[in-house]
Amino acid sequence: MAQKLWEKNIQVDHEVDVFTVGRDREMDLYLAKYDVLGSMAHITMLESVGLLQPEELKLLLAELKNIYQIAESGKFVIEEGIEDVHSQVELMLTRKLGDIGKKIHSGRSRNDQVLVDLKLFTRAEIQKMVHLVEDLFFVLQEQSERFKHVLMPGYTHLQIAMPSSFGLWFGAYAESLADDMQLLQAAYKICNRNPLGSAAGYGSSFPLNRQMTTDLLGFDSMDYNVVYAQMGRGKMERTVAFAMAGIAGTLSKLAFDSCLFNSQNFGFIKLPDQFTTGSSIMPHKKNPDVFELTRAKCNKIQGLPNQITLICNNLPSGYFRDLQIIKEIFLPSFGELEDCLRMVTHMMREIRVNEHILDDEKYAPMFSVEEVNRLVLSGVPFRDAYKQVGLAIEAGTFVADKEIHHTHEGSIGNLCTQAIASLMHKIVEGFDFEKVNAAEEALLNS
Repeated sequence: MAQKLWEKNIQVDHEVDVFTVGRDREMDLYLAKYDVLGSMAHITMLESVGLLQPEELKLLLAELKNIYQIAESGKFVIEEGIEDVHSQVELMLTRKLGDIGKKIHSGRSRNDQVLVDLKLFTRAEIQKMVHLVEDLFFVLQEQSERFKHVLMPGYTHLQIAMPSSFGLWFGAYAESLADDMQLLQAAYKICNRNPLGSAAGYGSSFPLNRQMTTDLLGFDSMDYNVVYAQMGRGKMERTVAFAMAGIAGTLSKLAFDSCLFNSQNFGFIKLPDQFTTGSSIMPHKKNPDVFELTRAKCNKIQGLPNQITLICNNLPSGYFRDLQIIKEIFLPSFGELEDCLRMVTHMMREIRVNEHILDDEKYAPMFSVEEVNRLVLSGVPFRDAYKQVGLAIEAGTFVADKEIHHTHEGSIGNLCTQAIASLMHKIVEGFDFEKVNAAEEALLNS
């Protein structure tokens, strides 16, 4: 068995070792290239404060760049007997550079190392997610404008209520995503603060320059208090998970609507045949499995903040091994949500809209409010107009006038598409990904 970074003369019992490592080696593959980035910033700072020689820094940076490329290409492996990504990177350096490789850990603990890895990973995944949300947002807005004159029933209590439109339906989900992005931006800003230098949670007697590593890694600021930096473990993941749950909630609701509206009983939309699946015994079946799986996956993601809360809810300040388990549910969730965003975008782009829903007279009663409003505008008191139309419906004499004129902001005739697009643009600009990307690029090219 390989020596652990923390082992002295006594090896841990094998079963204890397997239990405590758990799925950490598997999960740490998500973090490999970010662990390298954090180490590059850290050793650059160590050289500036005299804890590394310039020639040692040059050798270490060159080899770390090689390891980064290995991780970027998906070929990074945590070897059998090696506990985690931090140990593997240090092992690879010492194999190539000897004792110089052992110097990269000065002024660090694995506690602040994994903290910075998680933050670098998370902010990169958020950037991917923002672009995917934008893609879906623009498809929804395009469809909203394309079908803005096509009316459909609006429902309350799953009962026919009032006229709606596909412009409103598509546009509602676009605006929902804008709000989701606002929450994601807040989570991103909490994530984009530097914990490096907090060591095991109580700082270091080395003269570390934490502002330097903050700048090198493109963080907005550092987590200043070293105890709080460690307290941020779990809190950051929970905060980001809440933002992800918001996006997942929007997708889940859209998926439910799509399943409902695609059914023969509604017939409001139709998926192209190639986007549906069949039955093993019913030749006629064309099932909306993509939406059903999206609904299930997104409902699972909506439970993520709760899971994280329950893992770290009753922990005092300081580091505890409980926090390791959060990685198992948090790290893979980004890929799951990103897959859902891609598929829903594809579905929404190709969806076919029934432009003749209201030819069916069963939807005529939803125009009753329009008739009440017309009577009110002609001078009839509202309560009298309401009763008059209600009695006509009960008597079977109500005739729907399907010509409607809604003009106020956000209504059928005034979707405010451009205003919603401007809101989304402003939110996306507020992430300021350019600063982060430039810092990482400069570090890799140093």
